[in-house]
Amino acid sequence: MMPKYPASKAARNQWILEQRHNVPRADLNPFEPHAFWCEDERSASGETVSVATLLLTNRECPWKCLMCDLWRHTLTTTAPLGAIPAQIHVALDQLRAARQIKLYNSGSFFDKKAIPPDDYAQIAERARHFERVIVECHPKLINESCLRFRDLLGEAKLEIAMGLETVHPEVGPLLNKGATLQDFQNAADFLAKNDIALRVFILVKPPFLNEDEALLWANRSTDFAFGCGADVVVLIPTRRGNGAMEALEKSGDWSPPRLKTLENSANYGLALQKGRVFADLWDLQQFSTCEMCFAARRERLETMNFTQQILPPIECVFCHD
Repeated sequence: MMPKYPASKAARNQWILEQRHNVPRADLNPFEPHAFWCEDERSASGETVSVATLLLTNRECPWKCLMCDLWRHTLTTTAPLGAIPAQIHVALDQLRAARQIKLYNSGSFFDKKAIPPDDYAQIAERARHFERVIVECHPKLINESCLRFRDLLGEAKLEIAMGLETVHPEVGPLLNKGATLQDFQNAADFLAKNDIALRVFILVKPPFLNEDEALLWANRSTDFAFGCGADVVVLIPTRRGNGAMEALEKSGDWSPPRLKTLENSANYGLALQKGRVFADLWDLQQFSTCEMCFAARRERLETMNFTQQILPPIECVFCHD
């Protein structure tokens, strides 16, 4: 069922903003990241490597995506010059040694109002000691700034993560992302031409799709991502938490995906053997309806993330899911 929320971009922006009224924005220090930790991840070489993951504090993204809750941990103004390098120092001075680093920033790394370009050199000075530097960016902001930052990293490999979300021809534009599939393809081509690796985020069950459609379009989106040269596909179950998703759930235009749908989309992606496929496990329990099998099913997905091999499904005598 198609939504009753606005059809025009301006009206959609306003509607999405109106849904935030009961969702608080965090009170943040621009000289400190709002979160950081070390995690392990399967690398392109097949090793399990340590990754320092930093969630930087910066200005909100200019796009108002329907499903996005990252704005809750952003500033309303651009961070002062030097603040982003300071945040990186704060995190890395406390984390254990790692081989790769993710500099995620609730928006686009190459948005000049989020990460000041004059900070690139200081950022790169700390990041260039890692084997791989992974940042996020909107397809419309993939440009010469990426090359400037890449060159500052020296021997470190630059990888850029972009949100494809879905290739569904009707649902995609309704997500209010402000980028077409052609925009995504153009950005991916630019990265490939300039020896920059590509990581792609795909939503499992975005709004306006039922469960069967959700799996179909997650699979088609995975096909498209690998067709664009993706090294990594990350499957992210669509979550509550930004006000807009709760409004769509109330209106019957969306419901959270079943855990089974995420499992099947991961199975499909891994079977392609075209690149690494990761199921996002953050707050995964909200997608499970059975306490008896959840732990085993989460462990299965985690093991699949590390091995990149499809494991036998968990058979549950309680939920039969």
